[in-house]
Amino acid sequence: MKQIYILLFLFLPFIQNAQVNNGLTPEERAYLYHIVKKSPILNNNFGRFFDYQGPEILYPNKKVNFDSVELLIINQPDLLIIRKEEIAKSPKGLIAEAANKMALWELNKVLLEKRNSPNDLKQYENEYATFEKFLLEKLPPIAKKNINGKATVHPKMLNLLNPSLSFDDKYMFVHSLRYPTINDEFLTLEAINYAINEYVEKRTYEIFRSLGGQAEYFQNVLVAAGDGSSTTGILEEREKDEKGRWNKGLPKAVGLFPYQLVKAKTQVKKKITESIEPMRYSVNDFKTAGENRLTNLHFDVWGYNSEKQTTVVIEKNGLNYHLFGAKDTRFLSPDSTFSDGTTFQAIINDLEFNKIAKLHEMIYGKKGFDYWIDYNKKKKDATELKIEKAEKQYSDMGYSPITTKKKPSHKVKKSQRKAIKKGSGSGSFDATPTTDSGRKERKKLQNKIIGLYNLFEAYKRKIAELEQQKAEAIDLMATYSRKLDVYKRIMGHRWATYEEKDGLYIFEDSTTFDILTQEFQFPASDSVENFEVRWIAIPESSLSKSADEVMIHINVMDAAPNYNARINLQLQDVFASDDWKLNQALFSEKDSVALQIFFEGLLDKKVDFSIIARGQGIAKWNGVEAVYDGHPIELSNYPNGKMDSNFVRLRVSHVFVQMGREIRLEVNSYTDPVKSNIKITDPTILSAMQKHQLSKNEILSAYRTASILKQLKNEINVLAGKYLSREDAKIVIDRFNKTIAKVKVSVGRTSLKM
Repeated sequence: MKQIYILLFLFLPFIQNAQVNNGLTPEERAYLYHIVKKSPILNNNFGRFFDYQGPEILYPNKKVNFDSVELLIINQPDLLIIRKEEIAKSPKGLIAEAANKMALWELNKVLLEKRNSPNDLKQYENEYATFEKFLLEKLPPIAKKNINGKATVHPKMLNLLNPSLSFDDKYMFVHSLRYPTINDEFLTLEAINYAINEYVEKRTYEIFRSLGGQAEYFQNVLVAAGDGSSTTGILEEREKDEKGRWNKGLPKAVGLFPYQLVKAKTQVKKKITESIEPMRYSVNDFKTAGENRLTNLHFDVWGYNSEKQTTVVIEKNGLNYHLFGAKDTRFLSPDSTFSDGTTFQAIINDLEFNKIAKLHEMIYGKKGFDYWIDYNKKKKDATELKIEKAEKQYSDMGYSPITTKKKPSHKVKKSQRKAIKKGSGSGSFDATPTTDSGRKERKKLQNKIIGLYNLFEAYKRKIAELEQQKAEAIDLMATYSRKLDVYKRIMGHRWATYEEKDGLYIFEDSTTFDILTQEFQFPASDSVENFEVRWIAIPESSLSKSADEVMIHINVMDAAPNYNARINLQLQDVFASDDWKLNQALFSEKDSVALQIFFEGLLDKKVDFSIIARGQGIAKWNGVEAVYDGHPIELSNYPNGKMDSNFVRLRVSHVFVQMGREIRLEVNSYTDPVKSNIKITDPTILSAMQKHQLSKNEILSAYRTASILKQLKNEINVLAGKYLSREDAKIVIDRFNKTIAKVKVSVGRTSLKM
């Protein structure tokens, strides 16, 4: 029966022309549902807001058959309701992550259709036209073809648009096209990279808006780093989910993550050749949002090597924030703990304390090149001195007189004795005189001088050899030092310190990173500042050019403060002048889902619940919202009337409910800067005003905050009974009432009881 039921849904005619959600086709909605439900981080944050109301289709192992569910939603769009008003309150980066996956899925289909049926793109004709427009902007003329006076992409280029190709494959293909110059090859590859990122960013933003996301500043970047070959990074390229399981609901997109490219020169047998290489690390430049808005960064790792630590470095104003991958998941964290693998810091340490340190010791150490060069120089100098002395001695011998002695020499006497013994002598000594010319001494000295010269030359050769080896070692150490400088610059010299609580990391300058959402946020600021994100592929060793591919999706956008409050009420000018009576309800039917989530949170007693109430007094406008004015100037009247928009926007009260690691309800009330004429008779209030120098505007805002809290209590007590069972409603009401009973309203430097 189940199979018949499924078939009925599969072949139901599509009778409803109006889309359930504007901006998304039934196919897009179905695929979004698929990827959100298959991704734990997306499902945990806003999966419940993809409200599927069709039949449950399971595999024999009891897991949901999302492929079949997709078909049901495509044919019967009413089966899926996407509550974008609630999705909009979720972490912005996660909404962008879902939209980015959708854009990649779509581009995959577009490029596949173009390769398979180049002349009949069917429903993807507009999408390919958009992609081709971006591609033609950067392609060199040789990669274009003119058809009927219109420039189009050369048909040979289609093979380069295959997302399954690694960079090496792409480079070999474009090199085989025999372009006239390497610059044409470079521009072709860069054009593809540009077109991919422009198309995906455009579509991601469109889908992001369709899901309720709001951002004025929006940048979406796909980037890869590594040596460009097909290695582990590609094999582990999306998709294992957060629990290490293969996720087949996502697109294969290795070729859609562009590398930053450089032209490299290499010398082989005195011939210099030029090639194109991918960077082993990427550097992407961004700007903060400014205008008192948060700057929200989101990182979604697609390709990583489980044996090497994924590493992201963010740098702003010289301060570096580090995010490191865990061994078995794509999630990032400032915690650098990583077991059984290679880290980039280990590569730096090996280069500095092993390779460079050994060369330094070899050159400058106790028994290094300097020692032996100095030793041989001393020996050479000593030998040179001996040569000078010997040559002087030899020269002096040339001026010595030849002497003759009447008595025979000892040698003659010895010779005659031998002759007498043999019977050949005369029996008496011959008195032949002895002549001494010094020939023997000169010959001996001459040989000594020759030996000293040989030794002197040997020392010279040894010194030259050592100096050559030292120069080569210094050059090598300089090469290593330059590489070390680059590595250290990539890693950053000034590391930001942080504190961590329940997975929320707070850096020294109040920048935050939430491990549960992978959201990195710079605090709101009025000024726009530059920052960069570096994405590092870790090399095989400190000296290796081989580095496994890593791929990441980076999203940067602005965010208004409290944009993700589950309940966010903006009560604009709802009180009469100098009055605090609230004459309207706080909640309406559109808040039903948010209230149910709030009640579910209150039912969990393990989650802390707190209420913060403030009477903020006079407000000022910071470009985004009304905020507390620390140095207000009160006016006696309205220059252009009470309904001047510059004054109306300051007469506001905010009600926020933030949910996550804790539940925090916050109420703030503000007034405009015109002096209040509120009549105050309560002696306690009058005493507090005098003691703490409080203005009437501050007291008025405190009364209004108290009035809102009372209204909240009344409405929550009623609505809990409407949305919950009697037992659960009692728990929620009791918890809410006990908490609100303890609340004091902060005003100025003091607080007042309700």
